[in-house]
Amino acid sequence: MDIQSFEEMPALTDTERTAEPRITVERDGHVLLIGFNRPQKRNAADFQLLQELSLAYGELDRDPALRVGLVFAHGDHFTAGLDLADVGPRIGAEGLEIAPEGGIDPWQVSGRQLSKPVVIAVHGTCLTLGIELILASDIAVAAESTTFGQIEVARGILPFGGATIRFPRAVGWGNAMRWILTGDSFDVAEAHRIGLVQEIVPDGAQYDRGLELARRIAAQAPLAVQAALANARLAVRDGDAAAEAALQPKLVQLASSEDARIGMEAFMARRPATFVGR
Repeated sequence: MDIQSFEEMPALTDTERTAEPRITVERDGHVLLIGFNRPQKRNAADFQLLQELSLAYGELDRDPALRVGLVFAHGDHFTAGLDLADVGPRIGAEGLEIAPEGGIDPWQVSGRQLSKPVVIAVHGTCLTLGIELILASDIAVAAESTTFGQIEVARGILPFGGATIRFPRAVGWGNAMRWILTGDSFDVAEAHRIGLVQEIVPDGAQYDRGLELARRIAAQAPLAVQAALANARLAVRDGDAAAEAALQPKLVQLASSEDARIGMEAFMARRPATFVGR
């Protein structure tokens, strides 16, 4: 199979796209529900799925009514990883560009960064880009029979969705290299032990628990949630000093917001706050 430059293979045309969406997008209040929808292929990511996922992330980021995303999968598996037969020919001299206009790279290793939190619920098989999507998300819930694998080295490539950057940081160098360099599979108990996932739930309960957490985040003051997320990411990317320098200016900005007033009034009245995002 000839490897063509991705410049020669831009965004899919209408005739190239299948009628069935690869990603389902629905709204649950302030939560955007983003579902992998290629179950007959174990949700392996072809180029259409990658582009549709990018567009869903773009929608989450742009719409002020949306406060958090929940990523999940239809069918028996979260994802079998990359559909190399479809995506391989698009990897050229400059790499692979998956985000069309209006989209955001869900793995956030290129382009604009997502400003809102993402909860991810995984089950069944979760390979390669699935692990990297967990690492690019903020809270991960896994069904108890989930199996994981960072198997790119067994296919002659390296992880290119952020695992080499985030996996060692998230779980420690030795834990990350144990799975990245061998390509071995591991179970949910190991994923939880090393901190890749935050909660293990019974099979079939991962979506409901993920949605519960997403709704809980969405009920908080959205500007404050985004500010906290941004400062934590700033510390990771640019160091503690940069994050420390940004704390007080952001606090002053938030303190003058309508949501800060709502939060204080709710505290004084001993009632839940209903935030408006201003």
